[in-house]
Amino acid sequence: MGPTVAARTGPRPRNGPPYAGGVSNDGSRTLEGTPNPEAPNPQLPIVQKLRLRYAKRGRMRFTSHRDFARAFERAIRRAGLPIGHSSGYTPHPKISYAGASPTGAASEAEFAEIGLTRAMAPAEVRDALDAALPDGLDVVDVVVSPGGALADLLEASRWSIELPEVFPEAARAAVEAFLARDEVLVERMMKRGLRTFDCRAAVVRLDVDDRTGAQGCAILDVVVRHDTPSVRPDDVITGLRTLCGLPIEKAPLATRSSQGPLDVRTGTVGDPLATGRDAP
Repeated sequence: MGPTVAARTGPRPRNGPPYAGGVSNDGSRTLEGTPNPEAPNPQLPIVQKLRLRYAKRGRMRFTSHRDFARAFERAIRRAGLPIGHSSGYTPHPKISYAGASPTGAASEAEFAEIGLTRAMAPAEVRDALDAALPDGLDVVDVVVSPGGALADLLEASRWSIELPEVFPEAARAAVEAFLARDEVLVERMMKRGLRTFDCRAAVVRLDVDDRTGAQGCAILDVVVRHDTPSVRPDDVITGLRTLCGLPIEKAPLATRSSQGPLDVRTGTVGDPLATGRDAP
């Protein structure tokens, strides 16, 4: 009879089987795919996924996405929501974000998806989270997820950009020059250094808003397709200023009014939560 071989207790080899010792790599699942009761921090299964639309208003426009994520997790704990967590040694709350706006931009259309271990009424979740978040970070809508990837529904954004001390006539002339170009190259500092890219192709629509007053403040209405690299409002402003001669001295104020599926024919942005809201 051969020598007894001790069971492996450490991590599986790099090229080893996915379920060494009958459990998954992080110990959270058995060979049958069920939760491992002996795993560190075993978690309850997710029984409901909810999609949320939230807004960044006022001074909260300067909140980074990382800052918001921390505030959102604290709000979930304060509200007592049965949020699901990943299993393993470092469990994380089941929260996913999609299409976050850049720091400095206000938004009425930010989106996230959460997984709950107990089903709740969407309106109850909305009210509890909204009460637990700081003023200026507001939960606007919550619906049951119909499935699929939320990010796939976010094809474009509509932005309103206020240009202080810029007269409407000057803005219209620059917009006409911008739209007449086949390509508008701008530069932006990214993680890998300075990058030059075309911001014209992503602009589906660009107008001077009819609400623009005569007090030296033009308002742009912009619909931007979510391409790679992502074209932001400040990229459009850079193109208008450097290539189209628009005199911009003060910092523009950008607000995202909507984000969702793009109707290419009309240039409008739809509601990504509509299917969840219409579900029984």
